[in-house]
Amino acid sequence: MTKSRSLALVALAYVIAVAVGACWLAWGPTTGKLWLDTLVADELATLVVFAFSRAYGNSSFYDAYWSVIPPLLTFYWWGQAGSSHLRNWLVAALVLVWSVRLTANWVYGFPGLHHEDWRYTTMRERTGRGEFAVDLVAIHLIPTLQVFVGMLPVYVCVTRGGGDIGWLTAAAFVVGLAAVAFESVADLQLHRFVRHRQPGQVMDRGLWRWSRHPNYFGEFGFWLALALFGVAASPADAWWLFAGALAMLAMFLGVSIPMMEKRSLERRPDYQRVIDRVSRFVPSPPHRAAA
Repeated sequence: MTKSRSLALVALAYVIAVAVGACWLAWGPTTGKLWLDTLVADELATLVVFAFSRAYGNSSFYDAYWSVIPPLLTFYWWGQAGSSHLRNWLVAALVLVWSVRLTANWVYGFPGLHHEDWRYTTMRERTGRGEFAVDLVAIHLIPTLQVFVGMLPVYVCVTRGGGDIGWLTAAAFVVGLAAVAFESVADLQLHRFVRHRQPGQVMDRGLWRWSRHPNYFGEFGFWLALALFGVAASPADAWWLFAGALAMLAMFLGVSIPMMEKRSLERRPDYQRVIDRVSRFVPSPPHRAAA
């Protein structure tokens, strides 16, 4: 299947998914809580994407959902609250910039629906007869829930009235933009490397010389910035507002990075040299190679 047709199918899946979620919000039963209503709508939309994934035998239908939904949540919450604080404009701008960049990065690297993310196939193969449940829960529903929890500080930011901690709002915006820029540079460097790499060659240049996963570090920085926005708007809720960012960090360090590094070592034995010299996550000067 060509890339253009694949993208059209993914776009169709998302349009239908968002329409289903919107219909639920407009005409479905309400829980009386805006955040919970949108969570139900979000998961219903995810089920639509899951249906496309199963129909075409490719869970990569879900890939861009991660970056497409957050701005829709942001603007819906903001519209329902009707607040006009400067912090709302700043957090909405940050989420939109992040979304456009990450989605564009996915579109650039997406070869088409003849290809599926190797992590999905690995997860399903490991579970055998339970692959349907893994596909539904682990690949679709839980990531949607994780992103939603990461977005709850935005909910707090755009729905709470009153003032905020101005300096922390400014710091959150700067941290968020810096994180998006950092991740952008890391992705651009990786794309350039992939275009010209030789068989078995490993990436250890630019930001990748300082961190083995600078793109994940930048992504974590974005979710951390959202948490800071929430704290600035409602300091009393600080005890739970970092839950989403910490969940992202746990996923990166506990699942995504170990899976990627195991595969890299299997395919490129020289990657062990990178592990020995380069920080796993937080950027830092590379270690000297052992004599």
